Amino acid sequence: MPKRPYYNLKWNIIFLLVAAIVIVLDQVTKTWLQNHMVPGQSVPETGFFRIVYAQNTGAAFSIFYGKAAILTYVSISGTLLILVYNFLLERYFPDFQTRWNKVALGFILSGTVGNLIDRFTLHYVRDFISAGPWPVFNIADSAIVVGVIMFALTVLRVSLKTSHEK
Repeated sequence: MPKRPYYNLKWNIIFLLVAAIVIVLDQVTKTWLQNHMVPGQSVPETGFFRIVYAQNTGAAFSIFYGKAAILTYVSISGTLLILVYNFLLERYFPDFQTRWNKVALGFILSGTVGNLIDRFTLHYVRDFISAGPWPVFNIADSAIVVGVIMFALTVLRVSLKTSHEK
């Protein structure tokens, strides 16, 4: 069954809306953090879950610490790739034209852009969520991880569907 023309418009709006909402939420929480805490401060001071203000020059969950310039280029490239795929190339991959993927790509885009805003304006990313043994992270990092997992599940579904058709 061919896709109806409004399907792409409607779901492209949802893709952009998801991205915009998460970007705003990410930036509002980071701004609150920066205005109410000092780097290294933790509330509470100990425990499994804490709010900890960290300035991260690495990637999500503090990997590639100190590689801000390279990560900025990778983030810009990733952002452009997501936008080109979503608006120009998606039609060539009909198995991936799903509502689920629009939301997943919206999460990935928002996380990438949320952290890019910090990289451009501050030259580091503001992290603040500390949970157990994991490095401190933020809403943008979480959005990227959730989006990648969602997209990976689609790839798995399509792979299983393709292997059963053979």
